[in-house]
Amino acid sequence: MSAVPSVALRAAAAVALTLGVLALASLTPLFDAGLALDVGARLAPPSAGHWFGTDPLGRDVLALVAVGARTSLAVAIGAVLAGLALGTPLGLLAAARGGFTDELVARGNDLVFAFPALLLAVLLSAALGPGALTAVVAIGLFNVPVFARLTRASALSLMTRDFVRAARLAGRGPLSIAFVHLLPNLAGLLLVQGAIQLSLGIAAEAGLSYVGLGAQPPAPSWGRMLNEAQTLVGVAPWLAVFPGLALTLAVLALGVLGDGLAARLGRPSGGVR
Repeated sequence: MSAVPSVALRAAAAVALTLGVLALASLTPLFDAGLALDVGARLAPPSAGHWFGTDPLGRDVLALVAVGARTSLAVAIGAVLAGLALGTPLGLLAAARGGFTDELVARGNDLVFAFPALLLAVLLSAALGPGALTAVVAIGLFNVPVFARLTRASALSLMTRDFVRAARLAGRGPLSIAFVHLLPNLAGLLLVQGAIQLSLGIAAEAGLSYVGLGAQPPAPSWGRMLNEAQTLVGVAPWLAVFPGLALTLAVLALGVLGDGLAARLGRPSGGVR
């Protein structure tokens, strides 16, 4: 099989999986009944009545996985939007102004990168308390330098293009050129990086929830489901298998989707870490 069909096949599979995760998250009201406690049905194995089995409280694991998808996506999307909203203007400002402004943004990026997301979440938890908002802030702050560095580097590479020279000859200032002329040309690259950061955000949210710093009960979370399942793996393996599989597929789908978008736009995948 040639490389092109292989890439197209992977991209199609990634799109299908991504749409499946989005559909699962958007249909969570249909699963609300499965979140009700039913002690008589506790730890029931997968069956026609409970496709993914039940947990120690008798709740349907499929319902928990579906609602957990909403939690993971909400946190990851919020963190990516926060990173975009703060990082992109900072990157453009650094590229347009240069000098002290560029150095200040660069040192700020280094400072944020010096703190792992988990450590940042621990510090924020002490101030804000654990929860989904803490996860959004912690992951979002880590996304800011990612988008800032990517935007700055890409904007600088466009500064020598003819349309920038024409804008300068027309009397446009550096900030006007950055936000009016450069930003639209960076949209595709930011979209690719956004998809990649979304996959990383879902994994990060699961990690924070696993250690108790993410979404708090009663809101289901894939990471907390894995944490609660680890002592019951030998008795009820489905408690770990299905949320773990959902997490793996979601992260893999968005990562491959980002690579597919990068290939489609003719840009290197992976972005800036």
